Amino acid sequence: MSNELAPGGAFPPPGAAAYCGAVSITVGLPRTALVLGGVAWFLGLLGLVLHLASGAGIADANVLFLLVDVTVAIVYGTVGAVVLARRRHAVGFLVALAGLGGGLSATGGGWGAYAAAHPDLPALDGVAELYGWAWMPGTVALFTVVPWLVRDHPLPTAARVGVLLGAGTAVWLPAAGLLAPASRADAPLVAVVAVGLVSAAATAYRWRRGPVAERRGLGLLTAGAGVLALSFVPLLLVESTPDLVLAVPISHLATQALYPAAILVCVLRNRLWGIDLVVSRATLAGLTTLGMAAVYAALAAAATLLVGGGLVPQLVAAVGMALALGPTRAHLEGRVRTLVYGEAADPGRAALRVGRELAGAGSADDLLAGLARSVGESLRLESVVLRTAPPLAVDASWGLATAAAETLPVLHAGRRVGELTWTARPGERLDARSRQALDHLLPVLAAGIALAHAAHEQRRAHDAATLARLAERRLIRREIHDGLGPWLSGLRLGLQGALNLWSADPAAARALVAALADEAQLRVDDVRSLSRSLLPPALDELGLAAALSELVQRHATEGFTVSVEAHGCDGLVGPEAAAAYGIAAEAVLNAARHSGAAGCTLTVRRSTEGLEVVCEDAGRGVAPDAPPGVGTRTMHERAAERGGTLEITALRPGTRVRAVLPATTAVGAVA
Repeated sequence: MSNELAPGGAFPPPGAAAYCGAVSITVGLPRTALVLGGVAWFLGLLGLVLHLASGAGIADANVLFLLVDVTVAIVYGTVGAVVLARRRHAVGFLVALAGLGGGLSATGGGWGAYAAAHPDLPALDGVAELYGWAWMPGTVALFTVVPWLVRDHPLPTAARVGVLLGAGTAVWLPAAGLLAPASRADAPLVAVVAVGLVSAAATAYRWRRGPVAERRGLGLLTAGAGVLALSFVPLLLVESTPDLVLAVPISHLATQALYPAAILVCVLRNRLWGIDLVVSRATLAGLTTLGMAAVYAALAAAATLLVGGGLVPQLVAAVGMALALGPTRAHLEGRVRTLVYGEAADPGRAALRVGRELAGAGSADDLLAGLARSVGESLRLESVVLRTAPPLAVDASWGLATAAAETLPVLHAGRRVGELTWTARPGERLDARSRQALDHLLPVLAAGIALAHAAHEQRRAHDAATLARLAERRLIRREIHDGLGPWLSGLRLGLQGALNLWSADPAAARALVAALADEAQLRVDDVRSLSRSLLPPALDELGLAAALSELVQRHATEGFTVSVEAHGCDGLVGPEAAAAYGIAAEAVLNAARHSGAAGCTLTVRRSTEGLEVVCEDAGRGVAPDAPPGVGTRTMHERAAERGGTLEITALRPGTRVRAVLPATTAVGAVA
């Protein structure tokens, strides 16, 4: 089997070819894997059927040893087949060898029991003798050789020596029994235990000090190898302590339920040798259930032997052991569901984990990235992309997709706010349990996206409000610097001239002062007009309708007629009223300055969409290629601050400005 290793003893890196001599190998052996797994299952079940057909009872050690062999055949036959189907490698062959050895041993034990119950059948001693040694090479190699090979880089010298020692003990133990069946094989057993413990210690060292990428799963592999090695200790003590005979199959059954899980978890988590998924979720759950069933049967049979004498004590003992194991089984099932399905095993727990991202994110981008990551980790997916709808339009991704993706819309309050795209891990698909968990997660994702949208809108509104304040400050600065400042300078010069004329020509001086007073009155009116354009007093004191009436009167004095219709605006004050008034005032001012029309119509009313502001004129209209001016940008910003919309359309003739502020904000502002 050494020729299955890549050059230098290394496993081929993920995605690369393995080499066997000079032949490049890029795929596994699916047919060989199917045959090996099928043969192991057939031999194991055949041995069990033969034993049951023999009429032998369950209250003896032989049935427990047979149960060990059947478990080894089924479990390791499946694991080896799955590994070999993806990549031909020594580990796959060794695991499959253990499964075949267990199947042959089970068949030999079953045939021995059946032949003893039917003396007329041929003895077939060679078949029956398989029960004593066929399981040894593969089982011993599992914990003396395999741990050295579970890595994704070239084997160092120490690992090569460990592989040779492990292979030697795996051959020595059955050879000693076959060559000298009448003598005890204490030396090979001691060697098996010692080499197995060395293998476990080396694996523990790699778990603590090895490459970080390989550490996950090595702790369980260490425990499995160590316990499996120690399970051979009772074989050394059976002759001196016959009562330990039951400890041998029971300890073997317990370790056979642990060690396959160690191999699977290690390979599943590290994805070695390019195997993205070495076993399907259904297979892992089935193997674990089978292991627990074997432990149940072993302990029930042991209790029957210990109680002894009569049917009732045996039943009581078996039921008592089953009841004692019930809570343990429930706990193990929960752990297995979490290992297999992730947090999808408990949809509420998965939703809670995703929901924690809502409280821990520092920004909208962090929130969306955290949601994508928590969904992928909770459901054990390969990749996740959480895409939000405009205006946010952010793609938060986790993982890297290597297969066709699936997409689901994310809805909030009946509105599509984004979509979730994901890919399952290679070789997997989302089962009913995971899809149910995903359905529980979608509302949490919708709330998170809505929160991100709200944060984005709040930030945008804050920026727009800041820009609006800056624009108003620039307007005030311009009026003061370009208007009021020069006028005050002229007023000072005029007053100085009046003083100079006062003694020589009092009448001319008085006329100059009177002219300056008239000019001062005009400037006072300009300041009042500027104040009203920013926020008319009537808006705060009397509401939107009164402020619009004042706007009409002010433009009427300048010869521009405004026809206003206001419905449901009496008493409307606050930020919503200020936004509506600012849009109306700017639209009317643009019409007065640029339309060339004699007037315009202004309508402010409540509609099903919210508070609606419409200004129409019959003037020359807006040129299609005309860039938006400061006034147009200001109107858009005021609408966006309140979460509303504004559109400017051309009429024939004229222009139409329409703004809509959401009804929730508009209604909430009514005094």
